Amino acid sequence: MRVLDLTRLAPGPYATLVLADLGAEVVKLEPPEGDATRQMPPGGAGELFGALNRGKRSLVLDLKRPGAVEAVRRVLARCDVLVEGFRPGVMDRLGLGHEALLEAFPRLVVCAVSGFGQTGLDRLRAGHDLGYVARAGLLAMGGRDGEPAMPGPQVADIGGAWTAVCGILAALLQRATTGRGRLVDVSLAEAATSFGALQLGPALLGLPVPPAGQGALDGGLPCYGLYRTGDGRWLAVAALEPKFFTALCERLGLGDLTAEAYGGGEEAERVRALLARTFAGAPLETWRERLAGLDACVEPVQLPEEVCRDAHLAYRGLFPRPGVLATPLHLGPPASAPAPGLGEHTREVLAEAGLSPAEIDALVV
Repeated sequence: MRVLDLTRLAPGPYATLVLADLGAEVVKLEPPEGDATRQMPPGGAGELFGALNRGKRSLVLDLKRPGAVEAVRRVLARCDVLVEGFRPGVMDRLGLGHEALLEAFPRLVVCAVSGFGQTGLDRLRAGHDLGYVARAGLLAMGGRDGEPAMPGPQVADIGGAWTAVCGILAALLQRATTGRGRLVDVSLAEAATSFGALQLGPALLGLPVPPAGQGALDGGLPCYGLYRTGDGRWLAVAALEPKFFTALCERLGLGDLTAEAYGGGEEAERVRALLARTFAGAPLETWRERLAGLDACVEPVQLPEEVCRDAHLAYRGLFPRPGVLATPLHLGPPASAPAPGLGEHTREVLAEAGLSPAEIDALVV
Protein backbone atom coordinates (compact mmCIF):
# COMPACT_ATOMS: atom_id res chain seq x y z
CA MET A 1 0.00 0.00 0.00
CA ARG A 2 1.38 3.39 -1.00
CA VAL A 3 0.46 6.48 0.98
CA LEU A 4 1.12 10.14 0.17
CA ASP A 5 1.17 12.18 3.36
CA LEU A 6 0.44 15.91 3.03
CA THR A 7 0.05 16.47 6.77
CA ARG A 8 2.18 18.25 9.36
CA LEU A 9 2.55 18.43 13.13
CA ALA A 10 0.94 15.50 15.01
CA PRO A 11 -2.45 14.01 13.96
CA GLY A 12 -1.81 13.16 10.31
CA PRO A 13 1.83 12.13 10.80
CA TYR A 14 0.89 9.77 13.65
CA ALA A 15 -1.83 8.22 11.46
CA THR A 16 0.63 7.60 8.63
CA LEU A 17 3.19 6.33 11.16
CA VAL A 18 0.69 3.63 12.12
CA LEU A 19 0.18 2.83 8.44
CA ALA A 20 3.96 2.60 7.99
CA ASP A 21 4.15 0.20 10.93
CA LEU A 22 1.45 -1.86 9.20
CA GLY A 23 3.70 -2.14 6.16
CA ALA A 24 2.64 0.79 3.99
CA GLU A 25 5.15 2.74 1.91
CA VAL A 26 4.66 6.34 3.07
CA VAL A 27 5.96 9.38 1.21
CA LYS A 28 5.80 12.57 3.25
CA LEU A 29 5.38 15.69 1.12
CA GLU A 30 7.01 18.65 2.88
CA PRO A 31 7.32 22.34 1.98
CA PRO A 32 10.85 23.66 1.39
CA GLU A 33 11.12 24.76 5.04
CA GLY A 34 10.08 21.29 6.24
CA ASP A 35 7.54 20.13 8.79
CA ALA A 36 7.60 22.46 11.82
CA THR A 37 8.24 19.49 14.13
CA ARG A 38 11.79 19.32 12.74
CA GLN A 39 12.63 22.32 14.95
CA MET A 40 10.17 21.92 17.81
CA PRO A 41 11.02 21.32 21.49
CA PRO A 42 11.94 19.54 23.64
CA GLY A 43 15.41 19.53 22.07
CA GLY A 44 14.78 21.46 18.89
CA ALA A 45 16.86 18.94 16.95
CA GLY A 46 14.01 17.06 15.33
CA GLU A 47 13.24 14.60 18.14
CA LEU A 48 9.48 15.10 17.74
CA PHE A 49 9.75 14.80 13.96
CA GLY A 50 11.75 11.62 14.35
CA ALA A 51 9.18 10.09 16.67
CA LEU A 52 6.31 10.76 14.27
CA ASN A 53 7.95 10.13 10.92
CA ARG A 54 10.26 7.14 11.14
CA GLY A 55 10.01 4.72 8.25
CA LYS A 56 8.79 7.36 5.77
CA ARG A 57 10.39 9.01 2.76
CA SER A 58 10.61 12.80 2.38
CA LEU A 59 9.56 14.55 -0.83
CA VAL A 60 10.04 18.33 -0.91
CA LEU A 61 7.96 20.42 -3.30
CA ASP A 62 6.86 24.05 -3.32
CA LEU A 63 3.23 23.59 -4.36
CA LYS A 64 3.09 27.20 -5.58
CA ARG A 65 5.85 26.52 -8.08
CA PRO A 66 4.84 25.78 -11.70
CA GLY A 67 4.59 22.07 -12.34
CA ALA A 68 4.57 21.06 -8.65
CA VAL A 69 0.86 20.21 -8.44
CA GLU A 70 1.11 18.17 -11.65
CA ALA A 71 4.06 16.32 -10.11
CA VAL A 72 1.89 15.53 -7.08
CA ARG A 73 -0.77 14.12 -9.39
CA ARG A 74 1.80 11.90 -11.06
CA VAL A 75 2.92 10.63 -7.66
CA LEU A 76 -0.71 10.02 -6.72
CA ALA A 77 -1.18 7.85 -9.79
CA ARG A 78 0.91 5.24 -7.96
CA CYS A 79 -0.78 5.69 -4.57
CA ASP A 80 -3.62 3.99 -2.73
CA VAL A 81 -4.14 6.63 -0.04
CA LEU A 82 -3.74 10.39 0.27
CA VAL A 83 -3.82 11.92 3.76
CA GLU A 84 -4.08 15.71 3.98
CA GLY A 85 -4.34 18.02 6.98
CA PHE A 86 -5.20 21.43 5.52
CA ARG A 87 -8.21 23.52 6.42
CA PRO A 88 -11.23 22.83 4.21
CA GLY A 89 -10.90 24.53 0.84
CA VAL A 90 -7.11 24.65 0.70
CA MET A 91 -6.84 21.51 -1.43
CA ASP A 92 -9.31 23.05 -3.91
CA ARG A 93 -7.18 26.20 -4.16
CA LEU A 94 -4.10 24.08 -4.77
CA GLY A 95 -5.85 22.30 -7.63
CA LEU A 96 -6.10 19.04 -5.65
CA GLY A 97 -9.73 19.14 -4.55
CA HIS A 98 -11.18 15.94 -3.12
CA GLU A 99 -13.86 15.44 -5.76
CA ALA A 100 -11.42 16.13 -8.59
CA LEU A 101 -8.92 13.64 -7.18
CA LEU A 102 -11.54 10.92 -6.77
CA GLU A 103 -12.66 11.50 -10.34
CA ALA A 104 -9.09 11.36 -11.67
CA PHE A 105 -8.07 8.42 -9.46
CA PRO A 106 -11.22 6.37 -8.78
CA ARG A 107 -9.42 3.84 -6.54
CA LEU A 108 -7.79 6.48 -4.36
CA VAL A 109 -8.78 6.78 -0.69
CA VAL A 110 -8.59 10.44 0.37
CA CYS A 111 -8.44 11.10 4.12
CA ALA A 112 -8.92 14.73 5.17
CA VAL A 113 -7.92 15.47 8.77
CA SER A 114 -9.09 18.85 10.06
CA GLY A 115 -10.13 20.49 13.30
CA PHE A 116 -13.89 20.54 12.77
CA GLY A 117 -14.47 18.49 9.62
CA GLN A 118 -15.14 19.35 6.00
CA THR A 119 -18.69 20.59 6.59
CA GLY A 120 -20.58 22.55 9.23
CA LEU A 121 -20.62 25.97 10.83
CA ASP A 122 -17.07 25.85 12.23
CA ARG A 123 -15.28 23.98 9.45
CA LEU A 124 -12.90 26.90 8.82
CA ARG A 125 -12.19 27.56 12.50
CA ALA A 126 -8.57 27.29 13.63
CA GLY A 127 -7.71 25.10 16.57
CA HIS A 128 -5.23 23.03 18.56
CA ASP A 129 -5.56 20.04 20.87
CA LEU A 130 -6.40 21.98 24.05
CA GLY A 131 -9.23 23.79 22.30
CA TYR A 132 -10.66 20.59 20.84
CA VAL A 133 -10.75 18.81 24.21
CA ALA A 134 -12.30 21.93 25.75
CA ARG A 135 -14.97 22.02 23.06
CA ALA A 136 -15.59 18.29 23.58
CA GLY A 137 -16.26 18.80 27.28
CA LEU A 138 -13.31 16.65 28.32
CA LEU A 139 -11.68 19.41 30.38
CA ALA A 140 -14.87 19.84 32.39
CA MET A 141 -15.01 16.09 33.09
CA GLY A 142 -11.80 16.04 35.15
CA GLY A 143 -10.47 17.93 38.13
CA ARG A 144 -12.29 18.89 41.29
CA ASP A 145 -14.07 21.92 42.72
CA GLY A 146 -15.04 23.20 39.30
CA GLU A 147 -11.46 23.64 38.06
CA PRO A 148 -10.86 21.93 34.69
CA ALA A 149 -7.98 19.46 34.48
CA MET A 150 -5.52 20.07 31.65
CA PRO A 151 -4.44 16.76 30.06
CA GLY A 152 -0.78 16.05 29.50
CA PRO A 153 -0.99 14.06 26.24
CA GLN A 154 -2.62 15.33 23.05
CA VAL A 155 -5.96 13.54 23.25
CA ALA A 156 -7.61 15.00 20.16
CA ASP A 157 -4.51 14.69 17.99
CA ILE A 158 -3.78 11.04 18.74
CA GLY A 159 -7.47 10.14 18.96
CA GLY A 160 -7.99 11.80 15.59
CA ALA A 161 -5.04 9.88 14.17
CA TRP A 162 -6.53 6.54 15.19
CA THR A 163 -9.90 7.65 13.81
CA ALA A 164 -8.16 8.36 10.50
CA VAL A 165 -6.47 4.95 10.51
CA CYS A 166 -9.80 3.19 11.15
CA GLY A 167 -11.49 5.16 8.38
CA ILE A 168 -8.69 4.54 5.89
CA LEU A 169 -8.62 0.79 6.54
CA ALA A 170 -12.42 0.59 6.28
CA ALA A 171 -12.33 2.51 2.98
CA LEU A 172 -9.63 0.19 1.62
CA LEU A 173 -11.70 -2.83 2.64
CA GLN A 174 -14.73 -1.35 0.90
CA ARG A 175 -12.59 -0.63 -2.19
CA ALA A 176 -11.67 -4.31 -2.38
CA THR A 177 -15.36 -4.99 -3.02
CA THR A 178 -16.45 -1.94 -5.02
CA GLY A 179 -13.20 -1.05 -6.79
CA ARG A 180 -13.67 2.57 -5.80
CA GLY A 181 -12.05 4.79 -3.18
CA ARG A 182 -13.80 7.45 -1.16
CA LEU A 183 -13.35 10.49 1.07
CA VAL A 184 -12.70 9.87 4.79
CA ASP A 185 -13.62 13.04 6.69
CA VAL A 186 -11.93 13.18 10.12
CA SER A 187 -12.66 15.91 12.68
CA LEU A 188 -10.29 16.24 15.63
CA ALA A 189 -13.03 17.85 17.73
CA GLU A 190 -15.32 14.91 17.04
CA ALA A 191 -12.56 12.41 17.82
CA ALA A 192 -12.05 14.16 21.17
CA THR A 193 -15.80 14.13 21.85
CA SER A 194 -15.88 10.36 21.35
CA PHE A 195 -13.68 9.97 24.45
CA GLY A 196 -16.59 11.30 26.51
CA ALA A 197 -18.96 8.53 25.47
CA LEU A 198 -19.68 7.38 29.03
CA GLN A 199 -20.00 10.83 30.56
CA LEU A 200 -22.11 12.30 27.75
CA GLY A 201 -24.62 9.48 27.90
CA PRO A 202 -26.78 10.99 30.68
CA ALA A 203 -26.54 14.48 29.17
CA LEU A 204 -27.76 13.21 25.80
CA LEU A 205 -30.81 11.80 27.56
CA GLY A 206 -31.48 15.02 29.45
CA LEU A 207 -30.50 13.46 32.77
CA PRO A 208 -28.47 15.25 35.47
CA VAL A 209 -24.69 14.89 35.20
CA PRO A 210 -22.63 14.72 38.43
CA PRO A 211 -20.24 17.65 38.85
CA ALA A 212 -16.63 16.92 37.95
CA GLY A 213 -14.92 14.95 40.69
CA GLN A 214 -18.15 13.47 42.04
CA GLY A 215 -18.83 10.69 39.55
CA ALA A 216 -17.88 7.06 40.02
CA LEU A 217 -15.00 7.27 37.52
CA ASP A 218 -13.57 10.73 38.14
CA GLY A 219 -12.84 10.78 41.85
CA GLY A 220 -16.24 10.62 43.53
CA LEU A 221 -15.51 7.24 45.13
CA PRO A 222 -12.54 6.69 47.47
CA CYS A 223 -11.92 3.30 45.85
CA TYR A 224 -11.21 4.96 42.50
CA GLY A 225 -8.85 7.87 42.80
CA LEU A 226 -5.33 9.24 43.20
CA TYR A 227 -3.40 9.27 46.46
CA ARG A 228 -0.15 11.07 47.30
CA THR A 229 2.61 8.98 48.85
CA GLY A 230 5.07 10.03 51.54
CA ASP A 231 7.71 11.13 49.04
CA GLY A 232 5.36 13.30 46.99
CA ARG A 233 4.67 10.64 44.34
CA TRP A 234 1.24 9.20 43.57
CA LEU A 235 -0.67 5.93 43.45
CA ALA A 236 -3.66 5.28 41.18
CA VAL A 237 -6.22 3.24 43.10
CA ALA A 238 -8.69 1.81 40.58
CA ALA A 239 -10.31 -0.80 42.84
CA LEU A 240 -13.76 -0.13 41.43
CA GLU A 241 -15.26 -3.56 42.13
CA PRO A 242 -15.80 -4.37 45.86
CA LYS A 243 -13.66 -7.52 45.66
CA PHE A 244 -10.64 -5.44 44.66
CA PHE A 245 -11.23 -2.77 47.29
CA THR A 246 -11.73 -5.39 50.00
CA ALA A 247 -8.43 -7.04 49.03
CA LEU A 248 -6.66 -3.67 49.17
CA CYS A 249 -8.04 -2.80 52.59
CA GLU A 250 -7.01 -6.21 53.93
CA ARG A 251 -3.47 -5.76 52.63
CA LEU A 252 -3.32 -2.31 54.25
CA GLY A 253 -4.68 -3.64 57.55
CA LEU A 254 -7.65 -1.28 57.52
CA GLY A 255 -10.41 -3.83 57.94
CA ASP A 256 -13.54 -3.99 55.79
CA LEU A 257 -14.36 -0.48 54.55
CA THR A 258 -16.35 -1.56 51.52
CA ALA A 259 -19.81 -0.49 52.67
CA GLU A 260 -18.62 2.98 53.69
CA ALA A 261 -16.54 3.48 50.52
CA TYR A 262 -19.44 2.87 48.14
CA GLY A 263 -22.09 4.62 50.19
CA GLY A 264 -21.09 8.19 49.39
CA GLY A 265 -21.44 11.19 51.65
CA GLU A 266 -19.50 11.69 54.87
CA GLU A 267 -18.72 8.00 55.30
CA ALA A 268 -17.01 7.84 51.91
CA GLU A 269 -15.04 10.98 52.70
CA ARG A 270 -13.82 9.40 55.95
CA VAL A 271 -12.60 6.40 53.98
CA ARG A 272 -10.87 8.71 51.51
CA ALA A 273 -9.14 10.57 54.34
CA LEU A 274 -8.04 7.30 55.95
CA LEU A 275 -6.57 6.04 52.68
CA ALA A 276 -4.85 9.39 52.15
CA ARG A 277 -3.22 9.24 55.60
CA THR A 278 -2.18 5.63 55.05
CA PHE A 279 -0.54 6.17 51.66
CA ALA A 280 1.12 9.37 52.88
CA GLY A 281 2.90 7.32 55.53
CA ALA A 282 5.42 5.70 53.19
CA PRO A 283 7.24 6.48 49.92
CA LEU A 284 6.09 5.10 46.58
CA GLU A 285 8.77 2.41 46.44
CA THR A 286 7.56 1.01 49.74
CA TRP A 287 4.04 0.79 48.37
CA ARG A 288 5.34 -0.95 45.23
CA GLU A 289 6.83 -3.62 47.51
CA ARG A 290 3.91 -3.90 49.93
CA LEU A 291 1.30 -4.15 47.18
CA ALA A 292 3.34 -6.41 44.88
CA GLY A 293 1.26 -9.35 43.66
CA LEU A 294 -1.99 -7.89 45.00
CA ASP A 295 -4.90 -8.32 42.59
CA ALA A 296 -6.56 -4.99 43.34
CA CYS A 297 -6.03 -2.68 40.33
CA VAL A 298 -3.51 -0.37 42.01
CA GLU A 299 -0.67 1.11 39.95
CA PRO A 300 2.06 3.69 40.55
CA VAL A 301 1.76 6.95 38.62
CA GLN A 302 4.90 6.49 36.53
CA LEU A 303 7.03 9.30 35.18
CA PRO A 304 7.87 9.26 31.44
CA GLU A 305 11.40 8.02 32.08
CA GLU A 306 9.99 5.20 34.21
CA VAL A 307 7.59 4.19 31.46
CA CYS A 308 10.56 3.82 29.11
CA ARG A 309 12.09 1.34 31.59
CA ASP A 310 8.87 -0.57 32.24
CA ALA A 311 9.82 -4.25 31.99
CA HIS A 312 6.37 -5.47 30.95
CA LEU A 313 5.95 -2.88 28.19
CA ALA A 314 9.46 -3.64 26.97
CA TYR A 315 8.68 -7.36 26.91
CA ARG A 316 5.60 -6.61 24.82
CA GLY A 317 7.83 -4.90 22.26
CA LEU A 318 6.72 -1.32 22.81
CA PHE A 319 10.35 -0.11 22.83
CA PRO A 320 11.98 -2.22 20.11
CA ARG A 321 14.99 0.05 19.65
CA PRO A 322 16.47 3.07 21.42
CA GLY A 323 14.34 6.13 20.71
CA VAL A 324 11.44 4.17 19.17
CA LEU A 325 7.92 3.85 20.60
CA ALA A 326 6.12 1.19 18.56
CA THR A 327 2.42 1.45 17.77
CA PRO A 328 0.42 -1.03 19.90
CA LEU A 329 -0.84 -3.33 17.15
CA HIS A 330 1.57 -6.30 17.32
CA LEU A 331 1.06 -7.21 13.68
CA GLY A 332 4.75 -7.19 12.85
CA PRO A 333 7.92 -5.23 13.55
CA PRO A 334 7.62 -1.44 13.36
CA ALA A 335 9.06 0.47 10.45
CA SER A 336 12.81 0.14 10.83
CA ALA A 337 14.11 3.12 8.87
CA PRO A 338 14.74 6.35 10.80
CA ALA A 339 12.90 9.56 10.00
CA PRO A 340 14.07 11.00 6.66
CA GLY A 341 16.18 14.06 6.12
CA LEU A 342 14.35 17.00 4.59
CA GLY A 343 13.87 16.22 0.89
CA GLU A 344 16.06 13.12 1.14
CA HIS A 345 13.94 11.16 -1.33
CA THR A 346 12.67 13.93 -3.61
CA ARG A 347 14.50 12.86 -6.76
CA GLU A 348 13.87 9.18 -6.09
CA VAL A 349 10.10 9.58 -5.61
CA LEU A 350 9.67 11.86 -8.63
CA ALA A 351 11.67 9.48 -10.83
CA GLU A 352 9.45 6.59 -9.71
CA ALA A 353 6.44 8.70 -10.73
CA GLY A 354 7.87 8.96 -14.24
CA LEU A 355 9.25 12.50 -14.25
CA SER A 356 12.27 13.10 -16.44
CA PRO A 357 15.57 14.36 -15.05
CA ALA A 358 14.88 17.77 -16.59
CA GLU A 359 11.42 17.93 -14.98
CA ILE A 360 12.89 16.92 -11.63
CA ASP A 361 15.64 19.55 -11.89
CA ALA A 362 12.98 22.21 -12.46
CA LEU A 363 11.12 21.21 -9.29
CA VAL A 364 13.92 20.55 -6.82
CA VAL A 365 14.27 23.50 -4.45
